[in-house]
Amino acid sequence: MLPDILTTRHLLRTGQTHPQAEIERAINAAQSASCQHVFLHRMFGEARAVASTPDIREKPLAGLAVSVKDLFDVAGQTTSAGSVALRDAPPAERDSVAIDRLRRAGAAFIGRTNMVEFAFSGVGINPHFGTPANACASDVPRIPGGSSSGAAISVATGAAFVGLGSDTGGSIRIPAALNGIVGFKNTARLVPTDGALPLSTTLDTVCALTRSVQDAIFVHELLAQRCVTRSPAPLSAYRLGVPSTLMLDGLDPTVSRAWQRTLTTLRKAGARIDELALSEINELQQIQATGGFSAAESYAWHHHLLERKSQVYDPRVAARIQRGATMSACDYIELQGARNRWIKRMDAAMQGFDAFLSPTVPMVAPPIADVAPGPERDDAFFRVNALLLRNTSVINMLDGCAVSLPCHAPDELPVGLMVWAGAMDDDPVLNIALQIEHLLQKQ
Repeated sequence: MLPDILTTRHLLRTGQTHPQAEIERAINAAQSASCQHVFLHRMFGEARAVASTPDIREKPLAGLAVSVKDLFDVAGQTTSAGSVALRDAPPAERDSVAIDRLRRAGAAFIGRTNMVEFAFSGVGINPHFGTPANACASDVPRIPGGSSSGAAISVATGAAFVGLGSDTGGSIRIPAALNGIVGFKNTARLVPTDGALPLSTTLDTVCALTRSVQDAIFVHELLAQRCVTRSPAPLSAYRLGVPSTLMLDGLDPTVSRAWQRTLTTLRKAGARIDELALSEINELQQIQATGGFSAAESYAWHHHLLERKSQVYDPRVAARIQRGATMSACDYIELQGARNRWIKRMDAAMQGFDAFLSPTVPMVAPPIADVAPGPERDDAFFRVNALLLRNTSVINMLDGCAVSLPCHAPDELPVGLMVWAGAMDDDPVLNIALQIEHLLQKQ
């Protein structure tokens, strides 16, 4: 198991390692075969310079490696969002808010990571720059999950302690689940999105992938500039719900086995877990029938660029963006109202529970070859994409928060457990996830 930030900071304080050594370990990992197609732009020189700064170890991130999803502005660099359509865009004039906050905390940015073009898919395929292979699969190359694909692989392989990314429908939690790491999607309003290229201005969330839940808390505090309220309450003090509607449908055998085993472990430890229908989840399909926020809001950003450069877009991405062209202003306003009313119904149905548990995704990572670029595989691609986004996107529409943490056995492909709740319940979700992680690691 790779050491996390808090463990490494202790080693730094006690003189058992130093920032330069940690950066060299990260760079070695970034140059390994496991990181093929992970970095679109390497920043090794800058990272080494930060790690060599006097007193860097006194800063929160202590010069440790952080990777940057390619949709965040870094001063002097072009933000291409995993696309060749923006290859000739001017460099950013200033850092995005997230980059600025991490930089001031002592982050050593090791490189810009590959991603799904314009963040519009949960699979992780990129036809322009190649697709990073799943970090945990040894049989065949498997998908990394998306859209924060390279960010996840950078963390899972040891090339970064933190993968800065975004989550609009699951783009942090899906790759976290498929690569056996931790992904925290905070309530969207807690971290500014300024300087991040948008997919959906309504749903976009700036957040990160990490090696542990305690690191997720640590990084969230830096990004949100707030302190998470820690609770000493035992797991048995919380009432946890398991929604049976949709989120448990069609689990593949590995996910089903890990899910049932995890619930048994939690119940034996005293967790109070009750199943409920939460049938309001089924309303989302009708609410989003006209295309949803991502289609409308991405089309508003892309339509001029599509007029000039549609031929260089990933056809699968372009097709999803183009759905927004047919949504009327009336449709969009009605979508906003329908979402707000749905959130109120969900909040009422969720009363009495502190958080909810679900599989993050219903499947393990399929082979890249099954969904690789090509019209003959489009049906398979869109089927897999819909399954990967099915559970996670519920939380984005809810304006909620969620942690995905590993719950698989060592001989299984990675499976994620999602702990989630509504808006601004981030602290209970994180406290519960921290206890679950500790319990599962003892197994």
